[in-house]
Amino acid sequence: MSGQLTIAFFIIIYLRKSFKTKKLLPEWDRILLVIMFTCIALFVAQNSIRFLRPVIEWVSYLVVFGVLAMIYFNEIFRSARSVFLAVLPLIIVSFLEDILGLIDNNILREWHNAFGAIKAFALLWMITMLIINSRQRKAIERERLKTHEEEEQNKIMASLKAELEVQVAERTTELTRQKEELELALTELKATQAQLIQSEKLASLGELTAGIAHEIQNPLNFVNNFSEVNTELIEEMKLEIEKGNFGEVLAIANDIKENELKIGHHGKRADGIVKGMLQHSRTSTGAKEPTNLNALADEYLRLAYHGLRAKDKMFNATMNTYFDEKIGSINMIPQDMGRVILNLITNAFYAVTEKKRRLLTEQNNLSTDATGKDSMQDRYEPTVYLSTKKIRDKVLITVRDNGDGIPQKVLDKIFHPFFTTKPAGHGTGLGLSLSYDIIKTHGGKLRVDTKENEYAAFIIELPAG
Repeated sequence: MSGQLTIAFFIIIYLRKSFKTKKLLPEWDRILLVIMFTCIALFVAQNSIRFLRPVIEWVSYLVVFGVLAMIYFNEIFRSARSVFLAVLPLIIVSFLEDILGLIDNNILREWHNAFGAIKAFALLWMITMLIINSRQRKAIERERLKTHEEEEQNKIMASLKAELEVQVAERTTELTRQKEELELALTELKATQAQLIQSEKLASLGELTAGIAHEIQNPLNFVNNFSEVNTELIEEMKLEIEKGNFGEVLAIANDIKENELKIGHHGKRADGIVKGMLQHSRTSTGAKEPTNLNALADEYLRLAYHGLRAKDKMFNATMNTYFDEKIGSINMIPQDMGRVILNLITNAFYAVTEKKRRLLTEQNNLSTDATGKDSMQDRYEPTVYLSTKKIRDKVLITVRDNGDGIPQKVLDKIFHPFFTTKPAGHGTGLGLSLSYDIIKTHGGKLRVDTKENEYAAFIIELPAG
């Protein structure tokens, strides 16, 4: 095959291979096939029919120039124009050499060496350009593949982004709905909590009622008794006046005066109890006032005790008190502090009662000791301690019981709202929580010291001023 046919043939192979991935139109693919088979036919004819060789030689030029013109002037083969520039010098030099041979062989022989050097340079140029083109083509292909992969990734990312936006929109809608439901639930919870707090206050007031009735009965009995005695003394005084025993009249008058003083004292005592009850039941104004802490603590201790005695005739407990007289009056909200002390004392009485009940149950479940020793239940004496003490600029109020103490596992939860260790129906779980908040508003602290199965002590720490 001549050089021109070889170049044309490999150009066609290159074009078909390079443009196959670019969706080459079917008609162009057919044209390239026709040119390729034409080159093969010319090669066969050139080697089979000797007298046609000169004609085929010039036809091969037409074929190769036609292929180069097709590459140069057709936009679809724009990327293959580097091949055109690579082979064009060699084709032109060969064409000029053959033209010069037709005109004058002598001149051709004179220029043979020059044409050989030019053809060698053109061949080197073609090889270099083809290598450069091959590398560029591979680089372009890699870049194209990279771009294609990036486009695919961008499409995937865009698809994922769209899906995520839909999911985010759905989730936002769901969260908005849940937020509205939670806000509604929170509003209802706050309303319920307010009702429970009021119920807790009313419950503590109910516990006081029986104790108040017992406490107020004593001064009323004194008032009634001294009133009856005074009535009798007045009748005696009338008789002595009629007899003229003015010395006896004076003694009776002094007795009446002493009785009236006692009536006034116990009347004021009853008045104080009623005021304490009203003070406990009314809503706190939040105003602090000087208050005798020892009297307040003693008052609520006795009211709590008698209130529980009225509810349960079997209830009994020893009360030990120690009040530091150096405390005097301190600024506080008396009705709020009274609720705290009442709650702590009531809890202490409940703890010792439950321990005694537990020991009694355990005793009943065991057989009688053959040695006749006292049982634990017989040796146990329910005791509640209430004390006040001033330490420098602090005042401590301690309520301690010898009950079962507080389990370590729930110690961190006892001041949480609605948490209670009592059985259902025996507590709202708000007593200690409200007490903690009240002490905090007074600038103080409420802490607990306990040992399981032995004791529990709640210590209130308040500023002494």
